[in-house]
Amino acid sequence: MPRTLRPVVAARAGAWASTVLLSACALIAPPLQRPQLSLVSVELEEAQLMEQRFVVRLRVQNPNDRALPVSGIECAMELAGERLGSGVSAAPFTVPARGEAMFDMIVATNLAASLSRLLPLLTDARAPLAYRLVGTVSTDIAFVRSIPFDQTGELRLR
Repeated sequence: MPRTLRPVVAARAGAWASTVLLSACALIAPPLQRPQLSLVSVELEEAQLMEQRFVVRLRVQNPNDRALPVSGIECAMELAGERLGSGVSAAPFTVPARGEAMFDMIVATNLAASLSRLLPLLTDARAPLAYRLVGTVSTDIAFVRSIPFDQTGELRLR
């Protein structure tokens, strides 16, 4: 075989071997089920005229039979149909297999536009507030770098 063809043949063989290896890994690894996120609490941290900062506590439940190493979570939050804001988790954490973990994130928002609609709902502590969480869980799992989520639920004020 001429020397000029050897690199081409080696590159093709390497690409073929990589494809076979990745396909085999995909067949061996069981599919990852989406984690469930739920809102635990929302506390006002700081309020100024143009920006409010909330500490939002979220629960992550892992339905999988293996630990879920979370490198970060990006999340947009709606409260009673009004966009509250968005935030990111501050530090990586691991959710145990078939277990759960809680984490806090800061959500910054400007409630001036929606405060008139939210205020009556916030003053009635008996009525639950509907919420929606939309975002992405970033993982440290090979071939599963991000898992999108869109979850709804209700939050009771105390």
